[in-house]
Amino acid sequence: MNGDLAHHQLRLLLVDDHTVVREGLKRLLDPQGNQWFITEAGTGFQALECLRRATFDLVIADLSLPGMSGLDLIHRIKETYPGVAVLVLTMHSEEQYALRAFQAGASGYVTKDSASEELVAAVRKVASGGVFVTAMLAERVVQQLNGRRPASDLSMLSNRELEILRRIVAGERMVDIADALHLSIKTVSTHKTRILEKLQLDSTAALIRFGLEHQLDQADPATAPGPGPG
Repeated sequence: MNGDLAHHQLRLLLVDDHTVVREGLKRLLDPQGNQWFITEAGTGFQALECLRRATFDLVIADLSLPGMSGLDLIHRIKETYPGVAVLVLTMHSEEQYALRAFQAGASGYVTKDSASEELVAAVRKVASGGVFVTAMLAERVVQQLNGRRPASDLSMLSNRELEILRRIVAGERMVDIADALHLSIKTVSTHKTRILEKLQLDSTAALIRFGLEHQLDQADPATAPGPGPG
C-alpha cells in the first residue's frame, strides 16, 4: 500500500474478545473516524470469516483470544491474505511475545497500557507498509537477539506450549483448555509435562508462580484502554 492514506478510507478489522476493550479502541480511533471503516470480531475464527467476506487493509489483533490464539491467527492471515497488514495490541510487554508476533508476520506491536498515546500512530505506520514497535520494547528485543539481554525462559517453549501455560496460569481447567484448543485432554497433559520439564519446575503451583512473575495471567481485562493499567 502506498503512503497516501488521506484519500483512502482504511478498512480495519479489530479483533478482541472483550466488547468494552473494542469500544475503548474505537474511541481512540474516533477522531480520525473519517479515515477508516472499522469491523469488529471477538475471536480468531470470526476474524477469518470477516476476511473471507470482505477486503481489509489492516487487522488489529489481541494475542489472548479464546479458541485460536493470536499467534495462530497471525500465521493464518499471512498465509491466506499476505497483503493484509497485522498490528498486535496486547497486554503482554514480554519481548518473547513480540518476537513471536513478528516472526508470525505482524508488522506492529503495541501494548494496551500505551495504546492511548501510540495506537493512531501505529495504525498509520503499519497500514502504510511500515513497522511499528515502541522504543523500549525494540531495545529489549535487539538486546536479546544480540545476546546482551538473557533470553527469557519462555523462549524454550513452543507457541502451543506458551498458549497452554498462559491458560493454566489464568486458572483454566485442563478440560476447558483442551476444548478451547481442540485438543485431547491427554495431549494438553503431555504439553503441561513438557512445559514443567523445560522450565525445570516440579509442580502446578510452581508453574503458576512462574507465570505470575512473567505476567502471563494478564488475560486482557474488560476495561477500556487508557492511561494506567488498561
